[in-house]
Amino acid sequence: MAPYEPEQDTSEAGDLRVGRRKAARYVVPIAVAGVAAATIGLVPALATSGDPDLPKISAQELVEKIAASDTQQLSGNVKISTDLGLPSVGGFAGGFAGGGGGDRGEDGGGSAADPKSKLMELASGTHTLRVAADGPDKQKVSVLDDAAEYSLIHNGDELWAYDSASNEAYHAKDAGAAASKGAGKDAAKDLPKDVPATPKDFAEQALKAVDSTTSVKVDGTAQIAGRDAYRLVIKPKQSGSTVGRITVAVDAKTGTPLKFTLTPSSGGAAVVDAGFTKVDFGKPSAATFDFTPPKGAKVTEADEHADRSGDFKGKDQLKGKDQFTADGLDGLNVIGEGWNSIAELKLPGGQGLPTAGSGDVSPDAQKLLDSLGDQVNGKFGSGTVFSTRLINALVTDDGKVYVGAVTKDALVKAAGR
Repeated sequence: MAPYEPEQDTSEAGDLRVGRRKAARYVVPIAVAGVAAATIGLVPALATSGDPDLPKISAQELVEKIAASDTQQLSGNVKISTDLGLPSVGGFAGGFAGGGGGDRGEDGGGSAADPKSKLMELASGTHTLRVAADGPDKQKVSVLDDAAEYSLIHNGDELWAYDSASNEAYHAKDAGAAASKGAGKDAAKDLPKDVPATPKDFAEQALKAVDSTTSVKVDGTAQIAGRDAYRLVIKPKQSGSTVGRITVAVDAKTGTPLKFTLTPSSGGAAVVDAGFTKVDFGKPSAATFDFTPPKGAKVTEADEHADRSGDFKGKDQLKGKDQFTADGLDGLNVIGEGWNSIAELKLPGGQGLPTAGSGDVSPDAQKLLDSLGDQVNGKFGSGTVFSTRLINALVTDDGKVYVGAVTKDALVKAAGR
């Protein structure tokens, strides 16, 4: 295997930021799952059969290669595994991950095919996706289950979602126009356009985080889905982050990310691992993006559904201090920088979590709440830390919240600063 250059310090590589901005423009717009969090590595190495011998390349050159990638057409299968380490208490974990709280079925006045809730199921467990793209106006992602399939199809100005298990479909018109303008009807804004589904989606989010607090280097080669690839490794320089490293396998020929793995600083299995098991860069058949609801399927129109639900108004609702204040969350503040950034905000009323002593929750509910978090003390007083393998949150008894991809100790330190 050819030698590789030593680690490249991003504080010396301003051009990396230029590369990231270019990379964002060339991302194949698979309109599905950007996990939340913005924020995640998937199963062990996929289809690996030895490290190919490839020409030497620097981190700068590899980032530029990703930026220059003009992949507009592809099809294949992607395997995504997510292990956030969420607590499992009956159906609680699935609901907390976004898999069980959506508008489902007639009883909820919504649709089992609604992408808002369905695609968030990718936030936990292992899933196999079949993906296809033909430029910015045609994409399809299907989530394959043992006995069912959920598909999201974007074709021109229309978007269809279909859930075979319930035989329900969800339809939005002018979806393409709304997505390209970043505005439009409430129904179109509701669609989860930023939920990552492919390695390139995840890689774009990781590259956005590269700054002077990050180290970037090329660390060997790999073969993914039968294609030769370079491994780009992104690591926080700071201590205190729950992110250990992010590895992106980049196709040596096209510059397209083929696999994304996020390993936590605590070690163990990847938190998120997304990789192609099969990929073809040829033009998909036009019929791939055609859809007609099957006979007898219940069809929910996005406009009608938005009028009934009247709740979530898209990602713009979650941006900025004004939105937090409008929702009853006051004074959003960011502590620290880079990978150690912590969001600080206040709960309504200046109070912490409800307690059995105050009469706000039952004793049984109090026991459940206590089992999900760790009690901590510091200069700030006392509070509860709720932990996953990636994101941790501290809720103090006086109603402040500190959350970030940082360790429990980092949260306690930030709260008592």
